[in-house]
Amino acid sequence: MKDFSWLERTQLLIGEAQLEKLSNCHVLIVGLGGVGSYAAEFICRAGVGSMTIVDGDIVDLTNKNRQLPALTSTIGLSKAAVMASRLKDINPGLNLTVIEQFQRPDDTARMVAENRYDYVMDCIDSISPKVYLIQSCVENKQRFISSMGAGGKTDASAVTVGDVSESYNCPFARLVRKRLHRHGIYTGFKVVYNHGPLHKESLKLTDGSNFKKSFYGTISFMPALFGLRMAAEVINDLRVIL
Repeated sequence: MKDFSWLERTQLLIGEAQLEKLSNCHVLIVGLGGVGSYAAEFICRAGVGSMTIVDGDIVDLTNKNRQLPALTSTIGLSKAAVMASRLKDINPGLNLTVIEQFQRPDDTARMVAENRYDYVMDCIDSISPKVYLIQSCVENKQRFISSMGAGGKTDASAVTVGDVSESYNCPFARLVRKRLHRHGIYTGFKVVYNHGPLHKESLKLTDGSNFKKSFYGTISFMPALFGLRMAAEVINDLRVIL
């Protein structure tokens, strides 16, 4: 018998039948940074019974302004391990799979092809790995949602959910769309994006390591808001379509 006592407030809102439905779902979350860490926590707190979380990175000092696992005490630790401990502390009965590695194209293709997830959440913040995951989901007819760029933005009211083809005023989304077009992918899946003003002066170039050539500055609430909107879409979809 499943223990839903800790989900009393959720049950009052959506009912026992839908709570039972969520408890039987399996959600894959790839990327546990500013967006993915919050998305994972909201998915867990909604009562989803099985989760797979993926991230090969460790907590860095500069993550503390926006990432849930980033604390002074966790610097240098695996983001996936820190989040795993947190999620299990929320729901000890959670069926949790933890993958502590960056996904190569073959890894991504195999992971999506060999497993049937009820939803995939793409919270990757680098173009190439993100495109590999999206392409794998499309090819395997896997239900998924993708996060676009939360950097360089401060207008919380401009965070929007829509088809990838509808995204605009987001440089990250433009690059993703361009790469996807090479694979014949133009439309057909949801993204979270921010169409508000871009603070172009916050751009910083890098040495190209870790899949990134540049990145924009970020503020504490924006990646979390992206994660919240993604989780809301997934949870509400799962309540309806399964």
